[in-house]
Amino acid sequence: MSEGEATESRSAGAGAHVVPFPRAAPQVSFHRDELRIILNLYGRMVADGEWRDYTIDFTREKAVFAIHRRTSERPLFRIEKDPRLARRQGAYAVIAETGRILKRGHDLAQVLRVLEKPLRVV
Repeated sequence: MSEGEATESRSAGAGAHVVPFPRAAPQVSFHRDELRIILNLYGRMVADGEWRDYTIDFTREKAVFAIHRRTSERPLFRIEKDPRLARRQGAYAVIAETGRILKRGHDLAQVLRVLEKPLRVV
């Protein structure tokens, strides 16, 4: 018996029935470079005492990085990535607590500039 015949006889024997594992729906997520940009801004704002906590949510439609002043409060800002809007207004958006879109665009670093504090003369 050749090696190929032995494999066929093993797989066909004793009612071997393989049920494939159901595939989970693909999720939208932030890539490493996107997270680096977001967390750099977050770290600066935590050091200034402005922000204290964050949450990340990945769904089939979009990825959301929510920024909180306190853990128990609603998010101050949400940074959203929605690939469905990539060809139109841009995949990235910064949304205020009230739901108002502060900035939307194709470049994450450019969109996050709306959250930067302006420089002051000391």
